[in-house]
Amino acid sequence: MEIGISTFVETTPDVHTGKVISHAQRLRNVVEEIVLADEVGLDVFGVGEHHREDFAASSPAVVLAAAASQTNRIRLTSAVTVLSSADPVRVFQEFATLDGISNGRAEIMAGRGSFIESFPLFGYNLQDYDELFDEKLELLLKIRESEKVTWRGGHRPAIDNLGVYPRPEQDPLPVWIGSGGNMQSVIRAGKLGLPLVLAIIGGSPMQFAPLVDLYKRAAAQAGHDISKLPIASHSHGFVAEDTETAADKFFPPTQYVMNVIGRERGWGHYDRSAFDQARSFEGALYVGDSETVAQKIIHLRKNVGITRFMLHVPVGSMPHADVMKAIELLGTEVAPKVREEIARWKGEQV
Repeated sequence: MEIGISTFVETTPDVHTGKVISHAQRLRNVVEEIVLADEVGLDVFGVGEHHREDFAASSPAVVLAAAASQTNRIRLTSAVTVLSSADPVRVFQEFATLDGISNGRAEIMAGRGSFIESFPLFGYNLQDYDELFDEKLELLLKIRESEKVTWRGGHRPAIDNLGVYPRPEQDPLPVWIGSGGNMQSVIRAGKLGLPLVLAIIGGSPMQFAPLVDLYKRAAAQAGHDISKLPIASHSHGFVAEDTETAADKFFPPTQYVMNVIGRERGWGHYDRSAFDQARSFEGALYVGDSETVAQKIIHLRKNVGITRFMLHVPVGSMPHADVMKAIELLGTEVAPKVREEIARWKGEQV
């Protein structure tokens, strides 16, 4: 059972002071977070790609490369790479470079992304949303398979027997499919035999169990060994010394972000009652002390079947020291509890 962190490298206003951290400082902070995550024994760190003012990381591979030479074991992934508006050749080259620098610890998490700013920025039409992703995923996988590539599509100039370099340390370079719970994306990942990441950020996590079953059925029908296909989840959360402190620190910045995005998308107002409901045992927020968060992760593993859990922290800007403490607790207290219990549980099943 792998445990890790994901972040969008947020630069929202501090809810108490109104101050906004610079993109440069936030980027330096996140490198420190990755280094600490490695030191406390976490398995993976993911950085999301965004192209808007309130997030500092438009190039996850560069951020991860900054931490690669300062870390030894932790895996380094995008979370996600917005493949629909990216050039698959450059995506592969960037992460192959990261893979070399990190001595084989890079991963690509490919997805559509939850924001659309990159489409007009790079000259793409939103009407081609699905077609772009399908075509570019096909090209990315083709590049992964062979250093010389011949390919033709509808949204990018053709490639005629050209090499793509550098080649990665890992063969193949891991490519995961990120999904918000769309049935077709889950089936696609299964058919392709690619690892799956589910964004479980609302409702009951147990509702994702049928999607995991659907993914496994699609993979098995396509002839893939489902025992070798990892399944990850990504959920918002925060760990502190006690549960009420965790909730009181995490709610204000989370509320700010949820309401900003909510106004953009027509959602209802996000208040403390919605937050408290989501951090209940059956909810999608993993907020609390180490025991509380560990037990929720264990419950998710046993009932949904995920093999990697990524805690997304923070959601809105929080003091760097608080984020570092949450990472420390996740690595030194939560992860050992989860791994011990899952190992015992799996032993009983044999």
